[in-house]
Amino acid sequence: MIRTPRTRTRVERDPVRVRLTAGAAALLTVAAGAGLRAVSGGDVAKYGGDALYTLLILALVVLVAPRATPWKAAAVALAVSWGVEFLQLTGLPATLSRQSTAARLVLGSTFNAPDLLWYAVGAAAGWLVVAGTRGAPAPVTASPSAAPGEPSGSGSRPRAGSSGSAGAGTTYGG
Repeated sequence: MIRTPRTRTRVERDPVRVRLTAGAAALLTVAAGAGLRAVSGGDVAKYGGDALYTLLILALVVLVAPRATPWKAAAVALAVSWGVEFLQLTGLPATLSRQSTAARLVLGSTFNAPDLLWYAVGAAAGWLVVAGTRGAPAPVTASPSAAPGEPSGSGSRPRAGSSGSAGAGTTYGG
């Protein structure tokens, strides 16, 4: 019996697939934020929203730069989140928030130090998800160079001590 060589490779980072996934993740994150606000209030909604805000930024970073490493995407998302929070110390976001709902949603209005921690939680969670999906091994598949019934490619040579025929006792590498 002839054994078909099998390969195991990492999931390829097809930019189109990564962008589609990141876009879907961004939409899901916005929906999760809206849902969180609808079903809860107080600190749960506020700090959960902070973490989701950073997750949304991370998804947008991956959407724009699909080959960015998970660490870099999370670091950029965290830096943007913290930058917006520290910008609130200037009063500019508060002024803009009074004029526009979109500005209020994106920039907030007042500085709150605990938000910095929850942004980090969101960045860490996003990093774990992106790193986990990119590092997953692909399923074992048949080598594309191996035709059914014909040994070919690496691993098709008989091992030492075998007769070299396709009869009993012959083992092909794999």
